[in-house]
Amino acid sequence: MTHGHRGRFAPSPTGDLHLGSAATALVAWLAARSAGAPFVLRVEDIDGPRVVSGCEVEQLDELRWLGLDWDEGPDRGGPCGPYRQSERLASYEAALERLRARGLTYLCDCSRAEIARVASAPHAGDEGLPYPGTCRASGHSPREFRRAPAVRLAVPPGEVVVRDRWQGEVRQDVARDVGDFVLRRGDGVFAYQFAVVVDDLAMGIEEVVRGADLLLSSPRQALLARLLGAEPPAIAHAPLVVGVDGERLAKRARGVPLRDRRTAGECGPEVVGRLARMLGLVPADERGPAEPRDLVARSDLAALVGVRQVRLQGALDPGAC
Repeated sequence: MTHGHRGRFAPSPTGDLHLGSAATALVAWLAARSAGAPFVLRVEDIDGPRVVSGCEVEQLDELRWLGLDWDEGPDRGGPCGPYRQSERLASYEAALERLRARGLTYLCDCSRAEIARVASAPHAGDEGLPYPGTCRASGHSPREFRRAPAVRLAVPPGEVVVRDRWQGEVRQDVARDVGDFVLRRGDGVFAYQFAVVVDDLAMGIEEVVRGADLLLSSPRQALLARLLGAEPPAIAHAPLVVGVDGERLAKRARGVPLRDRRTAGECGPEVVGRLARMLGLVPADERGPAEPRDLVARSDLAALVGVRQVRLQGALDPGAC
């Protein structure tokens, strides 16, 4: 893996940014800025039907409200644009064709119900039951499809090993645990797992910082990068922010969306200060607001080693600058 720190944050304009999003954005920004590296903002709007009108503008405004900035992005341009996935479809098509030319993809018209009936795995992974390879032998040969076919990767056998900056070593036999996963759905939408790999390679991203809930995506993405002829970026998975009850954040719960914090009169640095304390980046007894730029030299990113999740705790308490 590469060892630079050119980083990125890649929100999807499908709903409000919330305190968990803000925590990940802050950590990603600090990881790049503390290394003196560029920071890229990419909008992951590839799944058009789920995109909310006006959401991108609001999300970028909320990131600025937090005190975060970026060197390249949809509003600034840059040498690796465009910075919206909806404008990058040609690059995904080209990458898909490279894999097809090497015999690494095939067409599949199996339904989820059919996969469930024949899958032999005792438990489902994060994307459901591993695909049993029903259509693999047919490749791309012309045939009568029962439904619009997806394009799947013919996953080679063997264990994939990745090393995470904070979470340590991750090993996964992708062929066994996930199976031949989808690169483009039957409706023509490119899969997240595929698009982000193509984008990160094209944009020269050297370290991918994101939430720990995506940790098990890393072996698949590392495999894809190598099949496309490149070394994958380094990875660093920050703790997932969960509710006070330890459950995944209810994104629409009062006080969780950043929109609610702003409406309540809170300022961005107050939220940043709370998140920095919650993540252990600064001492727990350090109170008050914090500008991200002031945290660059003194935040302790090593505090994230081995931490998979943090609870909101007092982050929802009322406060203002």
